[in-house]
Amino acid sequence: MGRRDDRDAGSFDNSERRGGPRLAPKKPKLPEPRIAEGVTGKELDRSIHVQLRTLSKENAEGVAQHLVMAAALLEIDDFIGAEAHAETAVRRAGRVPAAREALGLVAYRKGEWARALSEFRTARRLSGSSHMLALMVDCERGLGRPERALELAMSPEARSLAVEDRVELAIVISGIRRDLGQLDAARLALEIPQLKGSSRKPWAARLSYAYAETLLATGREEDAREWFARAADADHELETDAAERLAELDGVILTDLLEGEDDDTDVSDPRDRGADRSEVEGGRGRDEDVR
Repeated sequence: MGRRDDRDAGSFDNSERRGGPRLAPKKPKLPEPRIAEGVTGKELDRSIHVQLRTLSKENAEGVAQHLVMAAALLEIDDFIGAEAHAETAVRRAGRVPAAREALGLVAYRKGEWARALSEFRTARRLSGSSHMLALMVDCERGLGRPERALELAMSPEARSLAVEDRVELAIVISGIRRDLGQLDAARLALEIPQLKGSSRKPWAARLSYAYAETLLATGREEDAREWFARAADADHELETDAAERLAELDGVILTDLLEGEDDDTDVSDPRDRGADRSEVEGGRGRDEDVR
């Protein structure tokens, strides 16, 4: 064989032997999204500030502001803005669980199930908490893996969840059973003590709505009407469309008199939108249709 010409050495790089590896050019630093006037970061729950203590004071304040902004923008369905702030929080504090949860919630609301699941798993690994389990199960459902979703829902961690998180998990499990055509199992999944509890509980409207949907699917229209009415009575924050569903069952056609009107409301300041800190504490991102 003839001697191979050095120029024909393909992509082989001799730079390491000649004096060390080449230094890759640094990636340009991305500009950070703007923080609205008046947002200090102090709006976050105390438990999140505890997580931020691992950061320098300046970085902690900046990350807190981005988390507030992410929650506020997610509240008005500004997914692009919320994602920009959540990604910035993760770049600055990738090992802070609240930052990973915030990015996971944005992905979840966008229907990016795989990305959301990855972020929730990372947050759980960092914090040791499984309070996002219902959303993780719902992500598996969204990925078309109902068996894996149910297996996760029945994991030992589910038994240690707070009441509100157990209710959310029951709603998701019921939805999965409905997907599988297991209507009786879907109904039974929701027949938990909280179903007939106080209508003032934060989960009352969503739980009653999910139960009404399940009853309607089984053909029990009158019972479904009763539970849509309960959901509407409990839904002070208008989380569901229970009133509209109730009207449909009663044969009433609702007309939006404001349809087509321009919305002149200034939404530049999260304080005007009632920024919900729950979006970065494990708040619920899924729509009320319970999939």
